[in-house]
Amino acid sequence: MPPEGAVRIAFFGDVVGEPGRKALAARIKPFKAEKAVDFVIVNGENSAGGRGITSKIAIGLLRAGAAVITTGDHVWDQHETANYIDTEPRLLRPLNFPEGTPGAGSVVLPTDKGDIAVVNAMGRTFIQPPLENPFLAVDAEIARLREKTPVIFVDFHAEATSEKIGMGRYLDGKVSAVVGTHTHVQTADEQIFPGGTAFLCDAGMCGPTESILGCTPEPILKRFETSMPARFTVAKGTVKLCGAIIDVDTASGRAVGIERIAEVIHATS
Repeated sequence: MPPEGAVRIAFFGDVVGEPGRKALAARIKPFKAEKAVDFVIVNGENSAGGRGITSKIAIGLLRAGAAVITTGDHVWDQHETANYIDTEPRLLRPLNFPEGTPGAGSVVLPTDKGDIAVVNAMGRTFIQPPLENPFLAVDAEIARLREKTPVIFVDFHAEATSEKIGMGRYLDGKVSAVVGTHTHVQTADEQIFPGGTAFLCDAGMCGPTESILGCTPEPILKRFETSMPARFTVAKGTVKLCGAIIDVDTASGRAVGIERIAEVIHATS
């Protein structure tokens, strides 16, 4: 159970294809009940065949119990998303896309324990497309959101560990949590920084375990071996759901607990 006066937020990392989204969708509501979770955030940018997200998939994840869906560099890989995202404020794209880009990079939603803000931002080191400076963009947005609620969760979608740690340190004391996504490999550095911000460098993925980052290994290995193009496909079989649970004091917005999620869902066929 979360401590008295705290809200419990669960975040699930990059959902990869049909295996990841089906396993997660079936698990969200039981997981919430078992862990006394108040609010669920899901990164869904790889949920459509490993690349992007569709309106149907977003609706399915929201109906399954996700409160907010974040994304990243693959947000526009499904062409329909640019039209759909303006109609669904709970589906976010990185905040630091240029002004005029469809959608929004943050949202504030009510809960029984008070309002929760979610921010989605993307790094610039070793990742495409290059966007506006995420540190400056997030700084301005956090100042605006803190007028509404002290409970602020940031999904920082980035490649470089140094940039992710830098963002966590930069926002320490300003937000409740900074959790990284994008690399699909869960890190073991969960901690609460001195200012009260919970941090995890990468949440990991919700996808097949017998894979390379959720995809069938053979084409990827062939590409490494030959340097020739190869078509990547989502793997099948047993799925691991990865992420983090963060307890946040609703009065101060300071994190009071963080633990990793790493739950294996065995294939039924």
